[in-house]
Amino acid sequence: MAAFNVLRGHTGGPSTETAARRIRRRRTRLSLLAALTVVVLSFASLNSPFSLVELRSFDYLSTVSPPPLRKDGPVIVAIDEPSMAEIGSQWPWPRALHKRLIEALRGAGAKAIGIDIIFAEPSVAPENDAALAAAAGPDVVLAGDETLIETPQADQFVRTEPLARFIERGAKTGIASVQLSGDGTLRQVPAYADGFAAQLARTAGRQEQARSGPALLQMFGPARTYPTVSYYQALDPGQFLPEGFFRDRVVIVGLSLQNAPTLQAGGADAFATPFTVHTGQLVAGAEIQATIFDNITQGLFIERAGRPIVIVAIALGALLAATMVFRSTGWLTAALSVLVLLLFAAASYALLRLGHVFVSPVGPVLSYIGVVAGQTGLDYAAERRSRRDITRAFSRYLSPALVERLANDPSQLKLGGERRTLTVLFCDVRGFTTISETLKDDPEQLTALINRLLTPLSEIVLESGGTIDKYIGDCLMAFWNAPLDDPDHASHAVGAALRMLEAIEALNAELQLEAEDDGSKPHVLKIGIGINTGDCVVGNMGSLRRFDYSVLGDSVNLSSRLEGESKNYSVPLLIGEQTARLSAADFTSAELDSITVKGRTALSPIFTILQPEPSPQALANHKQLLAAKYAGTLHAQDPALYQLEREIPQLGGYYRLLRSRLT
Repeated sequence: MAAFNVLRGHTGGPSTETAARRIRRRRTRLSLLAALTVVVLSFASLNSPFSLVELRSFDYLSTVSPPPLRKDGPVIVAIDEPSMAEIGSQWPWPRALHKRLIEALRGAGAKAIGIDIIFAEPSVAPENDAALAAAAGPDVVLAGDETLIETPQADQFVRTEPLARFIERGAKTGIASVQLSGDGTLRQVPAYADGFAAQLARTAGRQEQARSGPALLQMFGPARTYPTVSYYQALDPGQFLPEGFFRDRVVIVGLSLQNAPTLQAGGADAFATPFTVHTGQLVAGAEIQATIFDNITQGLFIERAGRPIVIVAIALGALLAATMVFRSTGWLTAALSVLVLLLFAAASYALLRLGHVFVSPVGPVLSYIGVVAGQTGLDYAAERRSRRDITRAFSRYLSPALVERLANDPSQLKLGGERRTLTVLFCDVRGFTTISETLKDDPEQLTALINRLLTPLSEIVLESGGTIDKYIGDCLMAFWNAPLDDPDHASHAVGAALRMLEAIEALNAELQLEAEDDGSKPHVLKIGIGINTGDCVVGNMGSLRRFDYSVLGDSVNLSSRLEGESKNYSVPLLIGEQTARLSAADFTSAELDSITVKGRTALSPIFTILQPEPSPQALANHKQLLAAKYAGTLHAQDPALYQLEREIPQLGGYYRLLRSRLT
């Protein structure tokens, strides 16, 4: 019996070739997962919903520590509630009033005046139009509008401009229309060459910074961020405003209510901006034009990264994720992933602030999460399969508690040929051949009997933390300290053997009662047990197609030999020298003899367990007798044999056997 098997059909151990194959398989699956994620997200990035999510991330990033306003930036003259009350005229106000405003601003030193009001129709009073036309000069920009009208038949652009008479004296027309994103938020720099803010910049002598393509607005704050005065105050700056308030400033006149309208309530000439996600308030059109002015003159606009860069960012997220989960996934992966996602956001913010380029973190974040989540799912499924396989493979050989430990921590299972110190137990039924002959015509009863015998013995092995190797007919083989570590493996094996002997006595009592009830002859069962501790090789052994978790080694042979020799020493249990030494703290043993094992020349001392424990004097007498036996001075009529038979009754058969051999 050089090798004994367990774990039929279990997967192979982590040999170098198998580990390399596992790494290649994981690398291949991870590469496919990453590639699939990149392809899916790259196509998704072409769709409007994905773009809106990217723009929402822009809202949050661009509103973190926005740049400050320039001290010589635009000033807002607000057509607001106080002005309505002070002027006391129904809107729209007479255009002669706007003439007074232009003259007041011009007199206060304003460099350029932008009026964000469209004067496209003649007023009821022609004299008012004449007054405004006379005041509108080269330092004035009047608002125009472009609208796309979509119908089932055709799409039509409608351009609305001020009356021709208002621009006869050099006033310019600036298109004040803005472009909203799909979610109704204003983020983009208008693409009009003659936009309202662009015309104001030319009028004020400010150079517009070049843009390579569509750009996003850098907002400077929520509503009323820009310096704002009421219309009625601007009509008489000397009375209401500090000296030089408008000197060399760009002034934008337009609706700008003091109580900024909310997103839910809506408002005239008011728009949602990135800051609306924080405040819920809209920003007046006049402030929007001031924001556009500062963006195009200071080069603060944010250019949006092209599609190739977005795809590269998505691929980078997938690559980082694949690197993160290449070895394994777990709680550490989750913790590090939080840092990686924050790094994506930080990198996007740095590019936005330092390079004025917006590369949304949404693509790489989703890519990273997709790969990590996908691989985590695969690992979880693999762990569940491994857990199921381990449970299925070991449930017949280990106790449920040990199977649960092994399933929870498969690292404790070292498969594939490992040298360990094991305690191996063999248990065989004495005289089973005779019982089989008696029941040869009743195989069902024979099977039931052997099952009744092996069931309690197996339960004892499992309860003591042992692993059942296999059943060989009426023989049971088990070992301790594999696959899970058991520092007290020798004591556990000896304790299991003693309980097995008690179980046999209980079973014989049951069989006796059953025989009395049916008047048959009872079957008396006896077992012999051999236990030995030593170095073994434990692991998967067999062919490439079929292999078993097996134990082999010289110490296995000795434990099998001890089981067979137990009947020759009239004791039910024999143990090896190392087993006796390792279990000495828990059990009292007595050496009986030294034997040789096939293939070995050295003698191996054999021991048995004494229960109940005899007196120290009796143990000392036994050692003296054994020394005389080894010295060849012991004879059949030695009084010590008779005395020890009385002092250690559990070895009575052994002492009688010695007398018979010495005769």
